[in-house]
Amino acid sequence: MQQYIFRRLIGAIPLILAIMTIVFVVLRVAIPGDPVYILAGDTASPELIEAIRQKHGLDRPVWEQYLIFIGNALQGDLGNSLKFGEPVSSILAKAFPFTVLLTIQSVLVGTVIGLLVGVITAIKPGSWIDRTSMLLVVFFNAFPTFWLGLILMLIFSVGLRLLPVEGSGTWQHFVLPVATLSVGQGALIARLTRSSLLEILGGDYVRTARSKGLVERRIVLIHALKNALIPIITVVGLSFAGLLGGAVITESIFGLPGVGRLTIAAIADLDYPLIQGSVLLVALSFVLVNLAVDVIYAYVDPRIHYE
Repeated sequence: MQQYIFRRLIGAIPLILAIMTIVFVVLRVAIPGDPVYILAGDTASPELIEAIRQKHGLDRPVWEQYLIFIGNALQGDLGNSLKFGEPVSSILAKAFPFTVLLTIQSVLVGTVIGLLVGVITAIKPGSWIDRTSMLLVVFFNAFPTFWLGLILMLIFSVGLRLLPVEGSGTWQHFVLPVATLSVGQGALIARLTRSSLLEILGGDYVRTARSKGLVERRIVLIHALKNALIPIITVVGLSFAGLLGGAVITESIFGLPGVGRLTIAAIADLDYPLIQGSVLLVALSFVLVNLAVDVIYAYVDPRIHYE
């Protein structure tokens, strides 16, 4: 297992370098605008513009800027933000904990709800509970995240005044963002859990367990659910990695100072170092989360071996 993890980490290096290269090229070729003019303002003199360009190394050839960026990144130096003047790593270190906290809470709540709904509907297929639950699951799975966030804000913040509109100072500030993100997550897991359990509950070994007189609850929770966890773990891992990349809309709606909101602001300001650092953080998050999912596979299903 250790050799497998090491090979996966080494194999991820070319992927991360490719992502960094694409982002670097897109920022300077496909996105119009010059960050120097944004920093200097409309009334800046040519001398001031040139001084700012030299200060941030934007007067050098693009290929030289690329080599400097890659070389510094390999040493852990992501440069300084053009707008804030602070190291990008320090800015991301302040924003990333909020995104991690929001992600963990949303994934946990969504997974618990999804598993409960999925198991209940799989036990009683075709019942009114099953039909009603699946109708709600399909509805919330297709519900736009930004719309749900705004509706929750109108009801609980503006109308009932029970929860704060934006900010991150207390646990109340995370209630609505977590609810917004966990609804879609829970709906997806509920559908997947139901379909996986229905297939497994019809298997031969389940019928054998029933014929031996095992309690139905033990059959479902111990035998069937464990075998249904592999696809569920995959979805949870992908959702976790995606949210770590930044729940852009949700963080923007509720004013959470996370990576998603930070990246949107950096794009608006053409803050090259901050954008590049944010994308690199997202890429690393995906690699590490996917690796963690593979490791969990081996513990959930001992039949899985990585050579």
